[in-house]
Amino acid sequence: MEIHSVAGALGAEILGVDLARLDDALVAGIRRAWLDHLVIFFRDQDLTPAQFLAFARRFGEPIEYPFVKGLDDHPEIIPVLKLAHETVNFGGIWHSDTAYLDAPPMASMLIAREVPPAGGDTEFANMYLAYETLSDGMKRVLEGLVAVNSSSAADVSRTREDRIKDSARVDAKKEYVAAHPAVRVHPETGRKALYVNTAHTIGFDGMTKEESAPLLQYLFRHQVRPDFTCRFRWRPGSIALWDNRCAQHNAINDYQGHRRLMHRITLAGDRPKGV
Repeated sequence: MEIHSVAGALGAEILGVDLARLDDALVAGIRRAWLDHLVIFFRDQDLTPAQFLAFARRFGEPIEYPFVKGLDDHPEIIPVLKLAHETVNFGGIWHSDTAYLDAPPMASMLIAREVPPAGGDTEFANMYLAYETLSDGMKRVLEGLVAVNSSSAADVSRTREDRIKDSARVDAKKEYVAAHPAVRVHPETGRKALYVNTAHTIGFDGMTKEESAPLLQYLFRHQVRPDFTCRFRWRPGSIALWDNRCAQHNAINDYQGHRRLMHRITLAGDRPKGV
């Protein structure tokens, strides 16, 4: 197994492994690389949905997405699809997956099935760095704050519209809301990460939206500085596995007129703990 960093802030590509044939030692090595680099990438993995799900289960417990139905035979796998005539993509905003749940997912993974001839990359951002580069004064302010997250924030709701039209879950709630520490402690590494995001965080507990907005807008700009990010170009059979507890991602919508299909699995997490 070879591990090659893709950027200074986060991300590594792992070579020399067949994800359909893993032993415990390889799984342990991959998990160490994932914790070190926050997001890891694999190329040329020709996995069936069943094999993709088996790979996911080596790292955690797959869970179903609250809004969109999964595959008929594998409900834990949801299609992340944009059709050629559609103009808005699924997940095209900086976010950590489903932060509006009481126990947001530990990790998410995507495998590329169909990609456009160019475009459709995904960006990732390091929330350890986002926190660590704040001033000591700002850290003191944030360590006492609880962020309120909602699934109904306008921009992120728009990125789901097309899929909810054709494949909505009948048991989905109209809105999910959860409050989490603005700074969370990673349960495996012990490091502190900034845990607000522009897609889901609507304010701070005990403050009005108007009072929360200036601070949130600063944090939203700060946490996706270019030097905190990496960018991944997909090919069919490419896989990304990222840590939702300390990384955000953004699917770039720059391939109008082309179809893109990914399969996504999310892994169960725990309730975020503050400092």
